[in-house]
Amino acid sequence: MNDTQKATSHKLGGVVFLLSVITALIYGAVEVNRWLEDEQRAPIHRIMVSGQYAHVSPRDIEKMIRTSHPGSFFELNVESVHRDLEAMPWVYRASVRKRWPNNLSVYLVEQEPAAIWNHDLLLNKFGESFPATLENSGLPTLFGPGGSEQTALNGFRAMQSLLAPTGLKIEELLLSERFAWDVRLNNGVKLKLGRSQFVDKLQRFVDVYPLLAKESREVLYVDLRYDTGLAVGWKPENQTERES
Repeated sequence: MNDTQKATSHKLGGVVFLLSVITALIYGAVEVNRWLEDEQRAPIHRIMVSGQYAHVSPRDIEKMIRTSHPGSFFELNVESVHRDLEAMPWVYRASVRKRWPNNLSVYLVEQEPAAIWNHDLLLNKFGESFPATLENSGLPTLFGPGGSEQTALNGFRAMQSLLAPTGLKIEELLLSERFAWDVRLNNGVKLKLGRSQFVDKLQRFVDVYPLLAKESREVLYVDLRYDTGLAVGWKPENQTERES
């Protein structure tokens, strides 16, 4: 065998060796990947839930994660779990971290309800609606067209602040399609405030309320939709107070 043949043979042997190494590496990578994705070999051992919560159950959190995201610790998609957690009704914010070697850490910030919205939703303190209900919550009930949640909540807060000296509280607030304000107080009195300058009109009611409270008759409603003054409707003596 001459030198040229020897060189060719060495090159061919080197190529075969290189291909063998590459094949072995690929096979090894595939097997390692299979092993890592095998839930039985690398399961999520523990899901640790922390944060301050009253309406969210750690058991429900764990059930959702294990049901919706089966697989091994290495295969678990943290971003996907994060999205699913924040889609839960009472979860406002969530963070998810993998903890080596096989644990998952979840931190929750729960929704803080500020009002009932249109009877079937709740508003959080930022004026954002979320699909949940509360029985006997003592929260005010706000009504309004879609997209007016924050306007209604801000209006409620401004009005309640004005009413504070009287000791009265708003039980129900209605913001109409034309953005006119109507309010029912915890003593049953209804206030008609109209579309504009509701703060000034409500202040007018606060100023005159001590005089109305001295009357022997019970107030049914106060119409404040005037530039000056107001109109008072009185309950008939034989009329019993009803919830609206």
